[in-house]
Amino acid sequence: MLDPRSNDELPPIPAKRYFTIGEVSELCDVKPHVLRYWEQEFPGLKPVKRRGNRRYYQRQDVLLVRQIRSLLYDQGFTIGGARQRLEGEQGKREAQLSQQLAHQLRLELEEIAQLLRR
Repeated sequence: MLDPRSNDELPPIPAKRYFTIGEVSELCDVKPHVLRYWEQEFPGLKPVKRRGNRRYYQRQDVLLVRQIRSLLYDQGFTIGGARQRLEGEQGKREAQLSQQLAHQLRLELEEIAQLLRR
């Protein structure tokens, strides 16, 4: 069984644009074949593929892998449960963004209305 160490014990993510699957494997303490499997199971995990089908992960991909790892290994979620949790969080973020945009738009329209009244 894998050692469920917390993400606090993982090494810091270097300031790079792209990471190979081997680097992500070391940064997240997950074997490369597990990363390839998670790509199939989690739609948000889509590394860039280049020459010879080589995978190049970006910083947000590494953060997502760490989040998936935490859900599965530390919090005891199943793959399906972790997928639902991540989709739910994405939905909440989109709803908050929509509310913020609507609020900002309303404020701008009120300012325009005040200018037109003058």
